[in-house]
Amino acid sequence: MSKNNSTKAVDRTLIKRLYFFVRPYRYFVLLAVVLTLSASFLGTIRPKLTQVAIDDYIAVDDFEGLFNIILLLFGALIGEFLLQMSNTYLTRWFGQGTLYSLRNAIFKKIQSLHVQFYDKNPIGRLITRTTSDVEALSELLSDGVVAIIGDLFRIIFILYFMFSMNWELSFVTIAVLPILFYATFWFKEKVRVAFLNVRDQISNLNSFVQEHINGMDVVQLFNREDKQREKFNKINAKHKEAHVETIFYFSIFWPLVEVFSSFAMALIVWYGGGRAMMGGVTFGVLLAFIQYARQFFMPIRGLSEKFNTLQSALASSERIFNVIDTDTDIKEIEKPKRIEDPKGEIRFENVWFKYNEGEEWVLRDVSFTAKPGENIAIVGATGAGKTTIINLLLRFYEIQKGSIKLDGIDIKELGLSDLRYYFSLVLQDHTLFTGSILDNITLGEEGISREEVIAASHQVEAHRFIEKLPGKYDYVLREQGKSLSMGQKQLICFVRAMVFDPKILVLDEATSSVDSETESLVTEASSKMMKGRTSIVIAHRLSTIQDADTILVMHKGEIREKGAHAELIQQENGIYKKLYELQYKEQVLATTKDD
Repeated sequence: MSKNNSTKAVDRTLIKRLYFFVRPYRYFVLLAVVLTLSASFLGTIRPKLTQVAIDDYIAVDDFEGLFNIILLLFGALIGEFLLQMSNTYLTRWFGQGTLYSLRNAIFKKIQSLHVQFYDKNPIGRLITRTTSDVEALSELLSDGVVAIIGDLFRIIFILYFMFSMNWELSFVTIAVLPILFYATFWFKEKVRVAFLNVRDQISNLNSFVQEHINGMDVVQLFNREDKQREKFNKINAKHKEAHVETIFYFSIFWPLVEVFSSFAMALIVWYGGGRAMMGGVTFGVLLAFIQYARQFFMPIRGLSEKFNTLQSALASSERIFNVIDTDTDIKEIEKPKRIEDPKGEIRFENVWFKYNEGEEWVLRDVSFTAKPGENIAIVGATGAGKTTIINLLLRFYEIQKGSIKLDGIDIKELGLSDLRYYFSLVLQDHTLFTGSILDNITLGEEGISREEVIAASHQVEAHRFIEKLPGKYDYVLREQGKSLSMGQKQLICFVRAMVFDPKILVLDEATSSVDSETESLVTEASSKMMKGRTSIVIAHRLSTIQDADTILVMHKGEIREKGAHAELIQQENGIYKKLYELQYKEQVLATTKDD
């Protein structure tokens, strides 16, 4: 298949897929087409009425007939205005409805994608897909398709009236069309490629800006403003160059259309004027043809504009559907099982995992069991695979070998929403959203009352600082809770974990952002919450997990040691013992330095 045919096939496929979102409004689209066809007809009948007024009434001094024609002209103008007004409102209305559905579909897909997808795709690029790429479809869906139909039929109506009056002048008028059509198709192919490049550069620009705004404190701390500005200048320059390329093609095409339009009118005046002086055509016909020539090239210019809109929209829709078509690595079976009475037993059986093909194994033959109500702690050096265990347990990633079971059922046989319902998770990297503290704790769950939130806040000593805020639990947080301290944000995440009353509690370095006094309070509250629940605690501070029922010591993706604190501390040359002595030594040195 040739490149041109392949491009056309892609275009047709994209248009068919866009129609899926337009389909609920198909009757309104049909009504809009009827309105635009009616407006096109009324617009093209005016030169014909002008010809009739000159040849049939002015030429014979029939003022009464002329008055009636003037009324018809005025009626055609008013009718065209009303039809275009109604059509504009209608097309904008169903266009925005279509965009609303499309945005929802993209966001729903983004929510369903596996975590590994976000490891490989910049956030700024996804923001571009949901916002500016969708907006690029606005003009096409709101007006473009219907306007294209209207312009095509306007050309047909014009040709009908022209040929009905004089076929010779009609051929003179359209003599330039073959060259114009060739120029139009050349323009279409060039602009399509250019707009694809524009959308790519917009994504790169958004990704860079989003990333550097989030990391502005690091940029300023290390005085890298000039260096990052240089990088931005390069990306911005590529963005400008991509737009300049589209401007170049428009700068050629638009004057070309205007030249052909003027040339066609010149031909009409030259040939038609000569014929009029010889009595071959009437002056009414000549004047009508001059008007039709002007009208004839207006929809052609309009179609070229719509090509611009169409190419931009197709470039954007191609990227949008690339996201929608992204196949998630986390598959759900058609008929998932359910755990009617969950106990909270977790079992890893010979689990092997690596993030990407060709990389080293992150977990190697990992096996362990957490019995219902048992407190399992996981320790180890950075990169040992501690957090990976949590990600696999919650099916954020899929294992390559082995199995993970919850209450004896392979987690692959459970629905994702059911599986994650049993867990509450507190991460080292706290996540808060713009909104009230209450909303951040409940996440919109209507079954959690304000009283339950306050009770949980008392447990982790978060109530004191929340009560001091303006609005208290209704205090609205800015993006990522930037108005709060690190410790306060972490406490809110603890409250969130508690109010959902999970069967299994997972803490991943959850106390790393709080001070020693708050850590003591949170640890005590966590201990109360762990009673009757299976809990998995990943900790850097070994003092927080000494009471764990079982401690798993990870090293290079393997469980090297397993047992209670008292057992592990007795093992000669044990990894846990070395970690404990090293941390204890650091604590002693820190205390000595303070003294």
